[in-house]
Amino acid sequence: MIFRRAIVSELANNAGAVFSVLFFIVFTQVLVHLLGDASNGKVDPKDLVSIVALETLTNIPLILVLTVFIAVLIALSRAFRDSEMVVWFAAGQSLFAWVRPVLRFTLPVAAVIAMLAFFVSPWAERLIAEARTRFQHRDDVSKVTPGQFIESTGSNRVFFVENLDPEGGRVQSVFAAQRRGDRESVIVAASGVMETHTDGARFLVLRNGRRYEGDAGVPKYRVLEFDRYAIRLDAQPEAPLTNARTRTIPTQRLLADFTPRNQGELLSRIALPVVAVVLALLAIPLAYVNPRVGRSANLIVATLLALIYLNSVQIMQAWVDRERVRFWIAVWLAHGIAASLAAILFVRRVYSSRMLGAALRGRSGGQ
Repeated sequence: MIFRRAIVSELANNAGAVFSVLFFIVFTQVLVHLLGDASNGKVDPKDLVSIVALETLTNIPLILVLTVFIAVLIALSRAFRDSEMVVWFAAGQSLFAWVRPVLRFTLPVAAVIAMLAFFVSPWAERLIAEARTRFQHRDDVSKVTPGQFIESTGSNRVFFVENLDPEGGRVQSVFAAQRRGDRESVIVAASGVMETHTDGARFLVLRNGRRYEGDAGVPKYRVLEFDRYAIRLDAQPEAPLTNARTRTIPTQRLLADFTPRNQGELLSRIALPVVAVVLALLAIPLAYVNPRVGRSANLIVATLLALIYLNSVQIMQAWVDRERVRFWIAVWLAHGIAASLAAILFVRRVYSSRMLGAALRGRSGGQ
């Protein structure tokens, strides 16, 4: 009992350290990626903090899966290196004795992973999709960030604004370039203001500026000076904020509408908690350290097998999406192969450990 509690405590300590490192890495990657999207006008800078938090939240299930696997692998590798396992085998215990404490540590984490995968992650994905959709459906000037060139929704107009007052709808030092076919026009103005007409049309009214108009490749432009010039803003038609991606669909809807794409997404959600348990069990025989081979050899093999397992789950999802494999076969195929491999490795390690234990007991009896 004391031994099992010590194992669970060590696993928890290792998991805390591993989770902190993996979370920091994922958070940094998400932050850098979204900062690039914000600078390119794909994400509203005002929603950046919330989107970063939601994106990180969607990655937590996979982080927990890797955390469980690495924590078990580190704990048992240390026991093999420090010869604790030799004493354990000499006392007549088997490698199977590690299964119960490992499952005691893994199953609560797998329950958390299942809750996140089935309910929290789709909710977070939906909020991210809504935030991105709202920003994409705003008019061109509303997307403008002072000091940056922003392309319009129709990809035929570029805006640059030096100063912007979002509440008053006023802009200063405006540059706008537009192209229609071979016809190009460039507009510069000292200031402008946004106006909404009674029919709902929105215009950017520029004051005290010039317009340069001509054909592309022809060095001849017409220059017009104006006191007031109105540009109609491109606005996307209202569209539902729900994203068509299956990752945003709640689990209840996936079960109700059992299409191949929904089956593939449901397969990936079911796989995460199962992968956590299977990888934790697989890590027990993979943690064996052979001093003749080196301390890192088992880690390399374990990492490769984990990557193959995770990729096989994604392959099963793609095959279900394309209707190459039935859902009820794909839902257990990859996990069954991994569990069978774990059973084979267990039998092999238990057999070799029994031989080691018998040899040690025979040597001590002979002395």
